[in-house]
Amino acid sequence: MSDPFSTREEAFENAENAPLNTKVEVSIGNVIMQRFSRRGLVFGALAVPVVNQLFGDTVAVAQPGPSRAASAAQAFREVPAGNDETHHVAEGHEVQVVLRWGDALAPGLPEFDPTKLTADEQRQRFGYNNDYLAFFPSGTDGSRGVLCVNHEYASPEMMFPGVGRPDRGDFKAMDAAKVGVEMMAHGVSVVEIARTEAGWQPLVSSPLNRRITADTPMTADGPAAAHPRLKTSSDPTGLSILGTLNNCGGGHTPWGTYLTAEENFNGYFWTDRRDADGKRLNKGLGGPDQKRFERYGVPSNWYNWGQFHERFNVDKERNEPNRFGWIVEIDPRNPTSTPVKHTALGRFRHECAEVHINGDGRVVIYSGDDATFEYVYRYVSNGRYVPGDAVGNAKLLSEGVLSVARYNDDGTGVWLPLVHGQGPLTAENGFQDQGDVLIDARLAGDLLKATPMDRPEDIQVSPKTGKVIVLLTNNERRKADKVDKANPRPENLFGHIIEMTAPNGDHTRETFTWDVLLKCGDPRVAQVGAQWNPATSENGWFGSPDNVAFDIDGRMWIATDQGRNWARTGHADGLYHVETEGTGRGTSKLFFRVPVGAELCGPCFTPDGETVFLAVQHPGIDGAKDYKPFGREPTFEDPPTRWPDFKPNMPPRPSVIAIRRKGGGRIA
Repeated sequence: MSDPFSTREEAFENAENAPLNTKVEVSIGNVIMQRFSRRGLVFGALAVPVVNQLFGDTVAVAQPGPSRAASAAQAFREVPAGNDETHHVAEGHEVQVVLRWGDALAPGLPEFDPTKLTADEQRQRFGYNNDYLAFFPSGTDGSRGVLCVNHEYASPEMMFPGVGRPDRGDFKAMDAAKVGVEMMAHGVSVVEIARTEAGWQPLVSSPLNRRITADTPMTADGPAAAHPRLKTSSDPTGLSILGTLNNCGGGHTPWGTYLTAEENFNGYFWTDRRDADGKRLNKGLGGPDQKRFERYGVPSNWYNWGQFHERFNVDKERNEPNRFGWIVEIDPRNPTSTPVKHTALGRFRHECAEVHINGDGRVVIYSGDDATFEYVYRYVSNGRYVPGDAVGNAKLLSEGVLSVARYNDDGTGVWLPLVHGQGPLTAENGFQDQGDVLIDARLAGDLLKATPMDRPEDIQVSPKTGKVIVLLTNNERRKADKVDKANPRPENLFGHIIEMTAPNGDHTRETFTWDVLLKCGDPRVAQVGAQWNPATSENGWFGSPDNVAFDIDGRMWIATDQGRNWARTGHADGLYHVETEGTGRGTSKLFFRVPVGAELCGPCFTPDGETVFLAVQHPGIDGAKDYKPFGREPTFEDPPTRWPDFKPNMPPRPSVIAIRRKGGGRIA
């Protein structure tokens, strides 16, 4: 590794915070500051000790506003914020572990033993670091269905004994066998589950169970399919792609398919070249693709897959990185179907692919590019969704227009189409055709002067209000010495949430309006400026919003991802209910929190509103050295928690859990 990250999670976090956009001209921070300077800023952010550390001892502490009674939508007793070795849920609810890393998805497998795990066995077991979830119900009572689960990445220091931190050891302990396990732990798990008297259980013998991994055959469609830049020595057609990886967010379609988003794909690409100090290069590879590589952070050398598989070595396969960074569609009810990479939706570090059916039937998909100073995108299909029209619906993600957002400082915005031949997207600027535009969507967005954002993550349309909720996790790379006219707010440490409004509810229009719903952080401290309803308690405020979901009643739920920086708030990540309307607008309340070192992902409600599935990712890893009872870097042999099994011979295991009310009824 060219950067001495302490863990793989730190490598991912640094990559998401590393600015690869050198065309930053108008930042969303600048726009927000201009708007709030006119409208009156609600101050607060940062816990007091952190503010004093950053700004000195003269910080003014904002007084909390008057308390208000909880609304009916928040009629649950709030979980105390904090951090320890286990999970916590609101009183009156119970937590059940449904699936854990290594659980069998096929009959006949032995009891899980991570010390004996092989690639062939991992291919038949639940993958690692579960993220986005989607539930596809079957039957009439909703007690059975197919659960689709993303597996974002592998954490070898917690998966394999004796590995320690390979990021510091140049992968000396990561041999071909361990790399094979890593590759099979990536991708997607498709699992049929059923609700029994004992709770939700995986049906191990179901023919629908399926693992989609880093070597599952896939195809491509849309304008970049069969493009010369998708062709490799092993695939001269540019249509036969092996695998999906770094599957973070996603979505699901009304025709019953699952969408999985490829995010930090750049980290899997490797080079044998080294600089004068012997460090493996992660830039300056030369050739006609150098600008394109650097704009996407290729290679990043987070994994040594390229040491054993030439397709991940950019010295030998320059086009292989172009085959990742897409949205992949999977049919969860047909285990023999071939997943499809939809190039019409663009190539970037997709956080999500949330689907909305517009009033005229066209499909609208919102997606964020999860890195600092990157963009918000929208796709609009040419055709219209027709229930039961399998042929027509199959084209909806293949034929359409991708646009990128520009936010104006007067609260308006415009969608800028990424169409070859329009504006600067021409051969003179390096785009020979529409395939080039979509493969290099980031570069196209640069030329169109889209607004660089503070890590756009999940984006969803509220089923209740029709507003588009945009989660911006943070941007700590905007340091004080980098402040300029375009970027006046240094260190957006805790992120914010934006609401976008489509004109007359038409999400295909070229314009929109926007406002800030929340500015995250501790509202008791005035220096950075948190924006919450005064009814939010000391347990209810949060930092780094990551995932958003809506339940059957249209209530909004936010999951957080503070990474290794949770010590800034002193709170573990969790699931929060946030009011969006009326006098309670902007009130947040903590419903569930994860164990130390974990991130919360994938809130997913069953159609009856009586179960919420959550993905607890990388327990025991993030920021473990800042957890005072532990205080050191975690390893397989020495973790700060052994959640959820709490067995001395078992490391912590990423898991999907189900939360239900005791005695039944809707959640919260």
